[in-house]
Amino acid sequence: MAAMTTVPSYTPSLWVRVCHALPRLDLTMQMRDNIFVPDSWEYQQTLLVLSSLSAIALVISLLVVLSFLIHYCCCHRGDRSEGSEEEEEDEDGSTGHGYGGKKGRGICCVTWVAVAAVTLCCVAIGIGFYGNSEANDGMYQLTSSLLTANYTLASIDLLISDTITGLQLSVSGPLTTMEELFTGSKPFLVSTRNCRRLSDNVISLISSISLAQSSVDAGLGNDSNVNGASIVPLTPAPPSVAPTVVPTSSLMPSPFSPGWAANTLMVNEDYRWLSYVLLLLLDLIVCLFILLGLAKQARWLLILMTVLAWLALFLSWGSLGLETATVVALSDFCSDPNTFVLNSTNFNSGISSDVLDYYLTCSRRMNSPFQQLLTQSQRALSNIHTHLSSLDRNALTQFPKAEKSLREVQQILNSTEGNFHQLVALLNCRGLNKDYIDSLKGLCYDGMEGLLYLSLYSFLSALAFTAILCSLPGAWRSFPSESEEYEDSDSESEDPFTSHQARRQTASGSQRGAMTPFYNYPGAGWTPPFSSAPPLPTPNVSSNGNPGYESLPLTDRQSPPPSYSPSMLTGYGGSQSHPNPAHSRNLYSR
Repeated sequence: MAAMTTVPSYTPSLWVRVCHALPRLDLTMQMRDNIFVPDSWEYQQTLLVLSSLSAIALVISLLVVLSFLIHYCCCHRGDRSEGSEEEEEDEDGSTGHGYGGKKGRGICCVTWVAVAAVTLCCVAIGIGFYGNSEANDGMYQLTSSLLTANYTLASIDLLISDTITGLQLSVSGPLTTMEELFTGSKPFLVSTRNCRRLSDNVISLISSISLAQSSVDAGLGNDSNVNGASIVPLTPAPPSVAPTVVPTSSLMPSPFSPGWAANTLMVNEDYRWLSYVLLLLLDLIVCLFILLGLAKQARWLLILMTVLAWLALFLSWGSLGLETATVVALSDFCSDPNTFVLNSTNFNSGISSDVLDYYLTCSRRMNSPFQQLLTQSQRALSNIHTHLSSLDRNALTQFPKAEKSLREVQQILNSTEGNFHQLVALLNCRGLNKDYIDSLKGLCYDGMEGLLYLSLYSFLSALAFTAILCSLPGAWRSFPSESEEYEDSDSESEDPFTSHQARRQTASGSQRGAMTPFYNYPGAGWTPPFSSAPPLPTPNVSSNGNPGYESLPLTDRQSPPPSYSPSMLTGYGGSQSHPNPAHSRNLYSR
């Protein structure tokens, strides 16, 4: 027994079966069947209910963000005075500008929350790019298969039209001339009339094969003036440049045209792919600039990115609703596509169910519905060839003028037989069934996988933007106010030789009482005897009450006095309040 070649088949994937098993509820919260009937209002209600789940999730996200806004704006308003005292205590216990205080810990916490949210958003964006590419690959495979099927149907129609046209030309031209020449010979005249009758029979049989003709005519707008002879001649062109059907309107033609479907899907897929790319780029820009705004503490940048984050949040939940409805509808179709195609009026209008079933299943146990017509046509062409061979052997010796007409008929017959063999091969179910299986794999495998990844992207990006919007109010509270920035600039303009700890202790000591300046202590202006150093100049008082040396010439100026902390000043002043000249004299006499 000869080995039989396997016929390609389609099996629903695991994700298709899982999504198809999801429960369906209509607007009245009643369970519905998961049979794919897109024209039914009950089925459309189930899709609306599934899409509304994303709207509920959007409302929950808004409530979460609103609760955080109320927490930061209202609950922390009464803690500002207490927070300032705690910040002073934290500053006394920490050195420099580290994150040891409460404010520093708040900045660190907000930063890590924002970093985690942005990291989640970046992961979602990567998943979205992959899902968009997978969905685009699936749609490309679907449209390529539809264009190949349309090319096959157009080729079948062209072969039928060429065969009919050639036989009609032979009947109206050479065979009529041969009948006139064979008028005096009855046997030759009978053979010629038999050839005419058989040609008319073949024309009638081949014309009844109306599958390709109806499909192409419908795709061309059902123009009654368009016949098969006006189609572009058959050439071995690849599927990308194969003759396609240009849609004349946005409505689906009846019966279904693969060329119209391929062109419509290609246009819609281009818009879908571009829309998702723009949405992904928007999310990426928002995430990166939010990090930049937190690092630079730029309020205007955070305001702009907050507005864009709100927009991205709404778009994420909205796209999730559309993707959920599309995934469920696609799973219902992919679970049993043959049943939908056989029961749909757009596919079987004008086409018998036996023909559709033959090409959809392509079972070896099924005979071709055109087998009888093709067999009768083949017998008729064989009989025509037998009669022409008999006339070639016997009639040309008596009627040499009939040789030219006979050669023309034979040439037309040879061309007709060649077209007929090609037509038999194209009418076999293997070619169209392979295109049908490839289109299902592209739509239900790659397309379904891409939609699932896009749904995951929308869900993760919505969660990330919700977390970002919740953490931004904490970032606002952690940023320094304008008054704090001015105080920092004033403190930086003070004596650069005074340490930060000494300035803080001086500022805290000013609340207990003014401290005597260093040059007013009794020992501050005392010059030890036998010293070659000139006495320290008496400082002048500037207009703002601070000591200055502006009135002294540059040559008489000395280095400024060293800076001492208040504890050192107190110890030094106490030891010089009652100076002992004898002790000093003995000190320098050594």
